[in-house]
Amino acid sequence: MKNLNERDSEQYDDIIGLPHHTSKTHPRMSMMARAAQFAPFAALTGYDAAIEEATFYSESSENSEYSENSDDFGYSE
Repeated sequence: MKNLNERDSEQYDDIIGLPHHTSKTHPRMSMMARAAQFAPFAALTGYDAAIEEATFYSESSENSEYSENSDDFGYSE
């Protein structure tokens, strides 16, 4: 008995060696456009804003009177 993969591949023996189709009417999509098309569908909506906010707090804490080792962690009452 033949291996399942060998049997399935025999169905396509007539087209395996053909060149890849190139459309005459539609130009090839750029790599950037393909990346955008297959991006994770806005799963990270708000990610850029969160990074900017974290950067802001990180940079402002460097100039803060509180240090990393402070017991109150920069919170005031």
